Amino acid sequence: MENPTTIQEIVQRLDKLTPAQQKQILNSVLSFLGEPIRGTPSKELLKFVGLFPPEDLEQIKRAIEEDCGQVDESEW
Repeated sequence: MENPTTIQEIVQRLDKLTPAQQKQILNSVLSFLGEPIRGTPSKELLKFVGLFPPEDLEQIKRAIEEDCGQVDESEW
């Protein structure tokens, strides 16, 4: 039996991954190539509408606005 090329070996192993894992691999490849990563279609996100109370969403929004974008230099 011939030694498979790297590409052939990757393709063979991809079949053993779950669809979610395959999507992660695709996103990684797209990222390496500098290509845009395709997100989740909006119609798939509609199932989450109304899942969280508005008060919780406001609290999450405030936490993101207050904490994101801040770097704690001592943490690294």
